[in-house]
Amino acid sequence: MGNSLICRTKKDAKDNGSKSKRMGKSQRKMLAEEEFLHKQALSMALHQHQLSQRFDGSMSRRIGSTSSRRHADPLANEKKLLESLEKIKFKKIVLLHGEGFGAWCWYKTIAQLEEVGLQPTALDLTGSGIDLTDTNTVTTLAEYSKPLIKYLENLPVDEKVILVGHSSGGACLSYALEHFPEKISKAIFLCATMVSNGRRPFDVFAEELGSAERFMKESQFLIYGNGKDKPPTGFMFEKQLMKGLYFNQSPTKDVALAMVSMRSTPLGPIMEELSLTPEKYGTGRRFYIQTLEDRALSPDVQEKLVRENPPEGVFKIKGSDHCPFFSKPQSLHKILIEIVQIL
Repeated sequence: MGNSLICRTKKDAKDNGSKSKRMGKSQRKMLAEEEFLHKQALSMALHQHQLSQRFDGSMSRRIGSTSSRRHADPLANEKKLLESLEKIKFKKIVLLHGEGFGAWCWYKTIAQLEEVGLQPTALDLTGSGIDLTDTNTVTTLAEYSKPLIKYLENLPVDEKVILVGHSSGGACLSYALEHFPEKISKAIFLCATMVSNGRRPFDVFAEELGSAERFMKESQFLIYGNGKDKPPTGFMFEKQLMKGLYFNQSPTKDVALAMVSMRSTPLGPIMEELSLTPEKYGTGRRFYIQTLEDRALSPDVQEKLVRENPPEGVFKIKGSDHCPFFSKPQSLHKILIEIVQIL
């Protein structure tokens, strides 16, 4: 959500209300075709992706401590890493996507985590990925987070998971920390909306938009699922703008995958004020990963989030856009493993 959005002229949008009311065979057919295209593109991406044995371009720091680098035999390091991860009690990692994305965006991260013996699960939030719920009907953060809540509710009593939330998925992460603190061993905010109590996830992006109110009045990207005379229900950027905002450092093939897989984002969940308490949310172990070439959520805004709501640790990825799972997957993987091993 860059500064260019402020200057864009308000245009007449098509009345999405009438379209949502005509949810019949033609729209179901269109959704089925989109799902087929997504699966086809994802299959190609998985086939072409080759895991590298080298980490690149990452820089990490931990609050209150220093990090050192050691040069050693890669094979010895890999063996040592596998042995170390074997001793980790909680190996389940749940990956939460951001606005417009779905579980599909984590395909590189999933493969890398499985390679070292961890157990990643990527979820489609309500109305995202291949979940066919109409995004115009998703109005609350609780409803948007349902797949995550269901997952946590079904965990065995003695089981915990590590949660990773990207972008606006950070709101779902915060929501889960408040409602299921006993089920979450660590929460990792990946260039995400790690907001304080009483703030809206959208307020984070409003730092760069000028104000949320101005965006609501002037944006041509809003979707009016209930008619133009009713409040907007979602938003979606046009493809060229998305490429510049989210994928300025990402490989062409991953951008192509995103272009056939991105969906509109429900507006209600990110406009909702979060209620976070010291007794629940405040007891969670939070970590933040910053992306230093990010045009959707600038490094300055990310730094401000960290200052206002300090986590246990902060890590940085050089050369990454808003989607490090595409642009810097090895660097992201290295940092995730580092956080997993923190006692």
